[in-house]
Amino acid sequence: MSEPAAGPRLSDRQRLSWLRLIRTQNVGPASFRDLINRFGSAEVALEVLPELMISGGANRIARIPSIAEAEAEMEAARRAGARFVGIGEADYPPLLRGMDHPPPLLAVKGNASVFRLPGIAIVGARNASLAGIKMARMLAADLGRDGYAIVSGLARGIDTAAHQGSLATGTIGVLAGGLDQPYPPENAGLCDEIAERGAVISEMPFGWQPRAQDFPRRNRLVAGAALGLAVIEAAQRSGSLISARLAGEMGRLVFAVPGSPLDPRAAGTNGLLKDGATLVTEASDISRAIAPLTGMRAPEVPPFEDPPDFSATPPPGESDRSKVIQALGPTPVPVDEIIRHTGLHPAQVFMVLLELDLAGRLERHAGGNVSLLFEN
Repeated sequence: MSEPAAGPRLSDRQRLSWLRLIRTQNVGPASFRDLINRFGSAEVALEVLPELMISGGANRIARIPSIAEAEAEMEAARRAGARFVGIGEADYPPLLRGMDHPPPLLAVKGNASVFRLPGIAIVGARNASLAGIKMARMLAADLGRDGYAIVSGLARGIDTAAHQGSLATGTIGVLAGGLDQPYPPENAGLCDEIAERGAVISEMPFGWQPRAQDFPRRNRLVAGAALGLAVIEAAQRSGSLISARLAGEMGRLVFAVPGSPLDPRAAGTNGLLKDGATLVTEASDISRAIAPLTGMRAPEVPPFEDPPDFSATPPPGESDRSKVIQALGPTPVPVDEIIRHTGLHPAQVFMVLLELDLAGRLERHAGGNVSLLFEN
């Protein structure tokens, strides 16, 4: 494992509080940032969480992990040769910072210098053909020699081949479960190989067994950690097409390798080509398109622990909460529209949305839109 790069660093106390906060139920990346920016630190945010959940209408107060539990997870990371990296720290993958709601903490195992290489994601079918596997290895190896890091999700088939093809040059594996729970299990050895020259990352807790709903979340990180994403063999309604959609929403370039119209594994990739994805038959098709982007500066991270001044704005009252809730529905709407419709101060609207989020009553969508979750 590489030594942490020079730059801003969380203190041990801050890192522990950040871990406790992000591991609390209903606290996601967006609410985490709102809490830090509103209250100035994770430590203070942890103290006010129960009150905020009650104000948001929670049926029960979510349990906050204890200091001992957070320390145990940090010790599990140390035993695994991993560490937790905060979003403002030098070893955080730079491209992830440009996502909507990037994970505030990542578990990282391996050499973080791989994050400083321009990344290209390669994904595709788990039940890939031999031709698809050969293509994935070839593209990964050629792009690696051109100075790119290959990002993928460690799944069977295309993902595994892409990692194997770029082991010598640098590859990034993204897990849907904890770093100590590689999936599929037969790729545990590959995880260790990746960590020797590249890195394996996860936003999930140690010990977390991946569930079906965790893989789209993993796919989001795969797309976010790269300048572009290439799909090799993907059926309709596959996880690879979810990755391609997410990449497009983030402004990443989308590439696809064409396949036989008679092979259902090529239906998704051929569909991407019809929708405007760049056709790929060799690595230079990708590198030529990506090259103009490699000199772009990584997104700046707004500082944490430096809250805006809310002192001139009174906290929202019950009538203010009612206005915001009435403005919400199952259809996603921009926060700016809620502010205009209610006539409330933006700080009051953001506070009500944060309370609803912590109570499990709000859903956040791409582009900063929000909707209300209704109980069945």
